[in-house]
Amino acid sequence: MTETFYSLLTDRAVIRVSGPDRVSFLQGLVSNNIETITAEKSSYGALLSPQGKFLFDFFVYKQDEDSLLIECERGEDGARAAEFFKKLRMYKLRAKAELTDVTDSYDVIAVFGKDALSSLSLTDAPGRTSAFANGIKAVDPRLAAMGARVLLPKNSLAEMAAIGASESSVEAYHQMRVSLGIPNGSEELEIDKSILLENGFEELNGVDFKKGCFMGQELTARTKYRGLVRKRLLPIKIDGDAPKPGTAIMNGDKEAGIIRSVHGDGGLALIRLERVSDDAELLADGAKITVTVPDWVSLPESAA
Repeated sequence: MTETFYSLLTDRAVIRVSGPDRVSFLQGLVSNNIETITAEKSSYGALLSPQGKFLFDFFVYKQDEDSLLIECERGEDGARAAEFFKKLRMYKLRAKAELTDVTDSYDVIAVFGKDALSSLSLTDAPGRTSAFANGIKAVDPRLAAMGARVLLPKNSLAEMAAIGASESSVEAYHQMRVSLGIPNGSEELEIDKSILLENGFEELNGVDFKKGCFMGQELTARTKYRGLVRKRLLPIKIDGDAPKPGTAIMNGDKEAGIIRSVHGDGGLALIRLERVSDDAELLADGAKITVTVPDWVSLPESAA
């Protein structure tokens, strides 16, 4: 029996960008290289403030020869997607591109487990994409260990059973996600405060430093080339009653980090690298905290 699971992610929205200027319009805005997106390759990226702080993250897929699909956070009552749509429309100016909210036309599905990619006949190359049952299947562009993302027309979930996938809870998906150290938009990233490189975007294929200018590029590049990363979003294990997100992690009388999310007995925390060592005793609201470093994370030599 294969170990392939799927979760319907109802907290995601889908925006279609069509028209002759769709690529050039997005290329000048977002952190990744939109020109590299094809029917065989999807992408992960972010929209930043002019000051280089996180606003939105998303996946981009090629729908057809004239349009791209952006899969993004939906937010409570669709608020985050509506804000993102408004922001894109504001920057569109005279570009020949049309924005359409097509959330009601698609189901966004996470497929995970050790057999997820083979069940979908996908290799383990992040972003590898192909057609699937009138929709799209893609290896998670951030990290192949996350499995795949699937966009299907509404009411097509029978396709999941056809590949031998068993339905799983969204919470099980998020427990897997945080164990790998992968952020989930504004759940862990502070809007208009978080910096991409503190949250793994370079290693997770979410920023391209060779593509040319994009909004917020100056701070992002300066952070990279001056070695200014002193904090990292990292997985934690919690021994004791789970603290609430926002709780400080203490190393004695010094703050070593802030818990961003909790799922089961794990979560993600923004860790001050200089205040955490192998023998550090970390506590958050009485619970013992153990920080782990996924193998995909590149830490500065002084913190490794």
